[in-house]
Amino acid sequence: MNDRLSRYSRQLLFERFGEEAQRRLMSARALLVGCGALGTVIADTLVRAGIGALRICDRDYIERDNLQRQVLFDDDDLTCGEPKAVVAARKLRRINPEVDVDPQVVDFNPDNAAELARGAEVFLDGTDNFETRFLMNDLAVSTGRPWVYGAVIGASGLVMTVLPGETPCLRCVFESAPPPEMNPTCDTAGVLGSAVKVVAALQALEGMKLLSGLRGECIRGLITVDAWTGRVTTLNVAAARDAGDCACCGKRRFDYLEGRMFSSHVTLCGRNAVQLQPPAGLRVDLDVIAEKIRRANTVPAQVNAFMLQTRIGDLTLTLFRDGRAIIKGTKEPEVARSLYARFVGG
Repeated sequence: MNDRLSRYSRQLLFERFGEEAQRRLMSARALLVGCGALGTVIADTLVRAGIGALRICDRDYIERDNLQRQVLFDDDDLTCGEPKAVVAARKLRRINPEVDVDPQVVDFNPDNAAELARGAEVFLDGTDNFETRFLMNDLAVSTGRPWVYGAVIGASGLVMTVLPGETPCLRCVFESAPPPEMNPTCDTAGVLGSAVKVVAALQALEGMKLLSGLRGECIRGLITVDAWTGRVTTLNVAAARDAGDCACCGKRRFDYLEGRMFSSHVTLCGRNAVQLQPPAGLRVDLDVIAEKIRRANTVPAQVNAFMLQTRIGDLTLTLFRDGRAIIKGTKEPEVARSLYARFVGG
């Protein structure tokens, strides 16, 4: 066994994996969308397992209440002023320097999804909202590439591997996102770190199977997890695809990928915050914006290579170089847009 393989010797001993699968994994590339609770566990697991390359897309920065469940971050990261994707990539490279980790501080949206997915063999869901998941589903079905869906709230979670042309897609099972009043979030129902790890571990393992040439070993069905009671069940959802009336994989309508059902703002899960997405291609000069804020505001803006952050009244503005902004302290898009227009424009 050569030196590179020796790192994974215990993994190779598992009879259904082995050296050939490991070699394939070491040359494989995946896209991870979201580097929060699920995403950090997925990334940590795949990097330790020896994936060849992992692109991590995340739009956010680190906050104190993330530390309870987002395993790549610690107290020191609260003051470093760097986005999640950048901090995660630095730590993952220390965990396994052989893996090519590519952090992208962006919002995954219809304008950039295809480019961000270029070269990736598998897409992994580390997000917290249906809109982005439906976008990932559209991209997977339209390109014929598999993806692994995951969600967790409280102590319960779901996992499903989507194999385009073989298994139901996400919109076969969930035709549309539930209305907000019927959709619990970590803000209303909480979330246990233990449940996150169970769900993300299953996602990572399904991803490993796909990336190592073991597609036939993937679980075909919707896995339901109740970490509190220890119940794990796989539901047969094949009939959802057999009907043939799915808007995405049946009728080949890619409403999210083509932007027809993707909004320019989103209220962030459990954050009392709104994200605003600017037009594609916009770039802002953070230093110029910081000077504008200095003249109008008593609290100066903090600026680094990735973002600007300041407090304006009861609101906290975080502005990224691509013009994207997160306004914390409100769930009202109109309030967020008003603040954005005041200091950024538009």
